[in-house]
Amino acid sequence: MYSNKVTRLVLGLNGLRATSVGTVVQRAAAPRGLSWTSVCRERTQRLRVRGTRSASQSTVDSSEVRRFRLLASKWWDEDGEFAALHAMNDLRVPFVRDNLLTVHRARHPGKPLAGLRVLDVGCGGGLLSEPLGRLGANVLGIDPVEESIRIAQLHSSHDPDLRDRVSYRACTLEELSGEGEGEGEPGAAQFDAVVASEVVEHLADLETFALCCSHDLKPGGSLFITTINKTKLSYALAIVVAEQLLRIVPRGTHDWEKFISPEELERLLESNGFTVQSVQGMMYSPLSGAWSWTDSTAINYALHAVKEGHGLEDSSSYPEEHTKTTHS
Repeated sequence: MYSNKVTRLVLGLNGLRATSVGTVVQRAAAPRGLSWTSVCRERTQRLRVRGTRSASQSTVDSSEVRRFRLLASKWWDEDGEFAALHAMNDLRVPFVRDNLLTVHRARHPGKPLAGLRVLDVGCGGGLLSEPLGRLGANVLGIDPVEESIRIAQLHSSHDPDLRDRVSYRACTLEELSGEGEGEGEPGAAQFDAVVASEVVEHLADLETFALCCSHDLKPGGSLFITTINKTKLSYALAIVVAEQLLRIVPRGTHDWEKFISPEELERLLESNGFTVQSVQGMMYSPLSGAWSWTDSTAINYALHAVKEGHGLEDSSSYPEEHTKTTHS
């Protein structure tokens, strides 16, 4: 059981190749007179001309969809395949809540995130969507795996407190971002926060991911990401130990080249109109089954970025435990 947890969460599931982040891409706001699809198509053609990898205009990979389809029924088994994701809520929920409260000063006793709209990208069975909804946020969870969305809808339906706050849709991020073409694009810039927890290491196109996140966020809105670093240590654990020595997963399951470092992720986000506010290392203990914050970002890390523009009340002050750290 412990080795399974290590494989699934600390080491990370099989991700898709992270795109080169040295290319500065077009900002998410579409120029007047151009549809969102036209903006994405023009950006994709430009990246292909420059030789940028993974300029596919789609964040989704069919192999990842097949993998999570097989696991869909296990989302709410707290001792099963996703045990470490359940445990991660002890860190990622306060991380999202505390950073949002530094920006949005309104206080709602018992429901501190009341009035805020949150998009949970790659929501799976709703493990993060539900606690954010209980904090008062209006949450939309999206996932390309229809089976996961059905599980999320069924589970949340048993809690009356969530029925009017949390909703789910089986769609991709780019499909959501492209809604409303020809109608003034009313779907753009509608969220106060976008959350992508343990998601980016599974995406086919990180450029499109960043572009769509910026498109969907209000100016001053927050983007929260948790993912796996690209280090020698992550290679040793995910490739050498898990595949070659312990054979916990089949040989060739992980490709270290597909992980992304905090520095690479920060450059990608800044090229799409974000300012990174904090990066914090995370550590999972298979013995205790608990996560803790750490100064080292060598394996897992959490990142908070803010979309540039008006509407940010105060971005200079963040919870002390979540301050920006040196990547190590």
